[in-house]
Amino acid sequence: MTATEIGQSTGVPAVDQLVLWSVALVAIAGLVTLAVRVIRIVRRAAARVDEFVDDWQGVPSRPGVPERPGVMTRLGRIEGRITSMEHELRPNSGHSLRDAVDRVDRRTRTLAPDTPDTPDT
Repeated sequence: MTATEIGQSTGVPAVDQLVLWSVALVAIAGLVTLAVRVIRIVRRAAARVDEFVDDWQGVPSRPGVPERPGVMTRLGRIEGRITSMEHELRPNSGHSLRDAVDRVDRRTRTLAPDTPDTPDT
């Protein structure tokens, strides 16, 4: 077909109608296919966002499924554990791990005092 022939009719009205409807049908099918793909992509993205929000906020327990705490609750638990460990690393009334290590160090020094390193000759 040359450029001058594009848009010209075949001379048979039924064929012209069939070509017109075929082009319209193909265009509509293409748009529907594109829309379906876009909808799938949006649904997947929405599902991922929904999962993220559930992980962030937490999910209450339901029959057969245990509770999943949210990020802030888990961070609070971690901070509580760190605080309790920090308590063990500071000297206090003699009950911390640090106090026990200091006692062992004092006893060891009385048994074997530190001597300066002497170079081998």
